[in-house]
Amino acid sequence: MQMHNPPHPGSILKEDILPELGLTVTQAAEQLGVSRVQFSRFINGRSGVTPDLAIRLSKWIPAPTAIMWMHMQADYELWQAEHSGRELDVEPAHAVPA
Repeated sequence: MQMHNPPHPGSILKEDILPELGLTVTQAAEQLGVSRVQFSRFINGRSGVTPDLAIRLSKWIPAPTAIMWMHMQADYELWQAEHSGRELDVEPAHAVPA
């Protein structure tokens, strides 16, 4: 199954959740207990979801869960890697004669 370009998880917060809650980046960062710089980097796609941030996000907004945040990050990164245009010179695994 071919996946479409998934959004960066931070963009979901930036475009949907923060406006819905009427929160600024600073206010959201304070509520999450992270620095404004860290949160800004995340919502602007310059850093990814860490396990710590995933847990904080799941406590702050009950859905998605922490594991769902991590899956969104993995989906985003995998799609980016697969579509980077970089060719990987890797041969299929095979037994080496003794």
